[in-house]
Amino acid sequence: MLKKRDLHECYSLYNLMIDPVVFPYVRYKCQSYEEYLFVTKQLQETSISRTILNEMGHPIGTVDLYNIVNKTGFLATWIGTPYFGKGYNQRAKKSVFAELFLEHNIETVFMKIRKQNIRSKKAVEKLQYVKLANDTSPEIYESINSTDKIYDLYHVERLGFLASCEDMQYVVAT
Repeated sequence: MLKKRDLHECYSLYNLMIDPVVFPYVRYKCQSYEEYLFVTKQLQETSISRTILNEMGHPIGTVDLYNIVNKTGFLATWIGTPYFGKGYNQRAKKSVFAELFLEHNIETVFMKIRKQNIRSKKAVEKLQYVKLANDTSPEIYESINSTDKIYDLYHVERLGFLASCEDMQYVVAT
C-alpha cells in the first residue's frame, strides 16, 4: 500500500497530479515533469515521503510528512482521480500514521485542509482518530491562515491513534 518514494514513479504520479480535479489541492504544484522530479528529490531528503500504491502495485498518489519539528509535522496527501472513493485514502493514512507513530517517534501530526475541499474534509472526518484543531491549537491555526481563513486544521495524536487501532499489522515496504 505504501512505499518509500522512488524517482521512477514520478512520470505516472505527475500525470495523475496535473488532473484539474487534483491539482488545485496539491501542496507542491509543479508546472512540469522536470520540476516534479526536482521537488520529489527534495522531499526524499527533507520529509518522510511515501508513494501510495493500488492492489496491482501501481503508484496512485503520495503522502508526505513535512515541517517536522519537535516530534510534530504536517501531513499532505493526494490521490489520483481514478482512485477516488475506493478507500485508498483511509488505508494510506492508517498505514502512514502507524509508521510515523511506531517507527519515527512522532507525537502529533497536523493536517491543513482547504475549507472548500469538501472531498478531503469528508475523508479525514471519517477517521475516528482525527480531531478538528481550529480551537485547540489556535497558534498553529492562525499561522496557516495568516492572511485569509482558507484552511481548517486537524490533528492526530499518537496515543489517540494507537488507542483506536485494534490491529497494528500494517506493512510499509522499504
